[in-house]
Amino acid sequence: MADAADVGRADGAGEGAGRIVPLDRRVLVVAGVVFVVLMALSSRYGFHRDELYFLDSARHLQASYVDQPALAPLLARVSLSLFGVSEAGLRLWPALAAAGTVVVGGLTAREFGGARRAQLLAAIATGTMPVLLGSGHVANTTSYEMLAWAAIALVVVRIGRTGDTRWWLAAGALVGLGAEFNHLAAIFGAVLLAAVLLGPARRTVADRRLLAGAVIAVLFVLPDLWWQARHGWAMFAMTRALNGEHGGAGNILTWIVGQLSMSCLAMTVLWVAGLRFLRRSGRPLWRCLVTAYAVLFVLFAVTTGAQVYYLGGLYVCLLAAGAVGLDGWLHSRPERLRGLVVGAAVSAALSAVIVLPVLPSSSVAWTYGTSPISGETLGWPQLVGTVRQVWAGLPPGQRANAVVFAADYSEAGAVNELGRSAGLPTAAGAQNTDWWWGSGNPHATTVVAVAPGPEYAPGYAAHLRHYFRHVRVAATLSNPAGVHNIEWGGHVYVCTGPHRPWGTMWPELRNYA
Repeated sequence: MADAADVGRADGAGEGAGRIVPLDRRVLVVAGVVFVVLMALSSRYGFHRDELYFLDSARHLQASYVDQPALAPLLARVSLSLFGVSEAGLRLWPALAAAGTVVVGGLTAREFGGARRAQLLAAIATGTMPVLLGSGHVANTTSYEMLAWAAIALVVVRIGRTGDTRWWLAAGALVGLGAEFNHLAAIFGAVLLAAVLLGPARRTVADRRLLAGAVIAVLFVLPDLWWQARHGWAMFAMTRALNGEHGGAGNILTWIVGQLSMSCLAMTVLWVAGLRFLRRSGRPLWRCLVTAYAVLFVLFAVTTGAQVYYLGGLYVCLLAAGAVGLDGWLHSRPERLRGLVVGAAVSAALSAVIVLPVLPSSSVAWTYGTSPISGETLGWPQLVGTVRQVWAGLPPGQRANAVVFAADYSEAGAVNELGRSAGLPTAAGAQNTDWWWGSGNPHATTVVAVAPGPEYAPGYAAHLRHYFRHVRVAATLSNPAGVHNIEWGGHVYVCTGPHRPWGTMWPELRNYA
């Protein structure tokens, strides 16, 4: 009878006014399948370049970092303690976050008044999102950010349905907790707050509990703000660097097209319908989610357009809304539902091949242009072996006064995490938070410098010659799969004859990117 009632509410008007049905247990099955698939693939290929940086950050626990808050490195530290340097151990957390996001998708459909079949469709739509699968395979901040955004939206939907403003306290805690994984959650929370206070929702749900929720969110991020204040507000310099690299008019089209890849292609109809469902719902707070989507869509398109996944977490709510809004339409004509299911299966399989390590590593080069995730997990043992050969080739006396220097955070992480057992010293890094950890021996007279390929670090030899009289190429970087990733064509340099002491050069080498 719940399913029949759901068909009768296909237009979405007044949705969720009555009693909601229990969560469909099949939602948990979908979440379990996502988790099992991610864990089954977790040890294929190798660490992602971001993961090497997060492992390095985990050994330097602090209240914040240049490019992310503290909680993702803290989880990496827990993984190091429990599992050592292990791909599967590190990727347990994003796999759990991805599975949790699927459950949140089903719960959100339930809050919208969706019957069990709408909840199941929302879970499947969420579980087949390429951005969810790709981020669930890599232990950076994206999977946690998606879960936080989806959970915040779920609480907002519940407040809009019930009018129970006590849930603002939970929303504030989720914003604060999410912001301690990724600063974008704070932006989402701020935009939602503005949409509530400046729109019709203010009359029904803006009370002292909303203010209390905002205070809770701020309390969560105080350690991050304290660290940033003590380090010259480095996150703003980092943001400017990212905007310069990924923003601008040239990337607006990239952003717009990229939003079509947030869900599997066949499910695009769901989130488009979800926007319509929310707009026509008659509930001011639900409409705030549409306002937030529109504001953030424009903001990110202009500032960081190439980072197309920044809105990924909000699509979970839109997919759930579309699953409820289209439920009656889909089930009134069985061929519509069959077409959606078949299309979703085909597009999800194709996207999984692109964003997950399904193929043999020798066959992934063609996926790199569409998604660099798999390509950036290849070649790290070879890079470490190359650096070790160069390091071991130095005469003992020269090696005693030498340092390993990495231009890129992933190279520093690879040397420090994978080279630890190979006898390599701790590498100093110039990029992002690595720079703040120092230059190593400030009196070094030889620097073994590792730099990415020419597309990523053009003219790096000339850059080094500003600081050293002698710079020679000692080795060239590649990977067995032949993937032209960031490191492909990079070099290991031996630099001698410093123009000034190494420690005094260090402030000039900082690079935020």
